Amino acid sequence: MTKQDRPHRHIPVRTCVVCREKAGKRTLTRIVRTESGIVIDASGKMNGRGAYLCERPECWERAMTTDILAKALKTLLTPEDRERLRQKTLS
Repeated sequence: MTKQDRPHRHIPVRTCVVCREKAGKRTLTRIVRTESGIVIDASGKMNGRGAYLCERPECWERAMTTDILAKALKTLLTPEDRERLRQKTLS
């Protein structure tokens, strides 16, 4: 079997909830709703309802100032949740 005959490896594609741009799962940041609140899932494997954001600062800002992320996660974002996400954009 030559290199050309091997099947291509599947790359999972996800969509940013703000700009709706599709990208590989590893290039987006997953935000997860857990029982303890909203957390950033660095591993991409946490249990809970998740939503993805691209790395654009304007997408993060819009996610924090509007209800787009809250609707995607089917929850309300508390001021503490929004502050935790804001810290991610600053780092």
